[in-house]
Amino acid sequence: QVQLVESGGGLVQSGGSLRLSCTASGFTLDYYTLAWYRQAPGKEREGVSCISSHDGTTYFADSVKGRFTIYRDNAKNTVYLQMNSLKPDDTAVYHCAAQRVGDCLKYDSDSGYYGMDYWGKGTLVTVSS
Repeated sequence: QVQLVESGGGLVQSGGSLRLSCTASGFTLDYYTLAWYRQAPGKEREGVSCISSHDGTTYFADSVKGRFTIYRDNAKNTVYLQMNSLKPDDTAVYHCAAQRVGDCLKYDSDSGYYGMDYWGKGTLVTVSS
């Protein structure tokens, strides 16, 4: 069964850290561009970060630059989102997505999001003030 499964969400205090994981089954992530998205209640979906399949170039939303890191471990078939200095505004459901080959140039647009091949169901991150 082809799927992406996120883990690592939870409740954390403002200023704390969490590391989200997204593990693929049924396919290998080696040739996939991988992205993280989040959606908070009453807010639009936001493209948080992306790592390109071509050369590992990473992209971040302005709201998380300098605080979040994305990296992949192909041996574990997993992509990670390290989140530091968390703020209450980071509270959202985070989910990952994968696109074979692809690139990150439009990952934060609707066309980029719906152009992904697979999506996970998400993990909830709650940051308390």
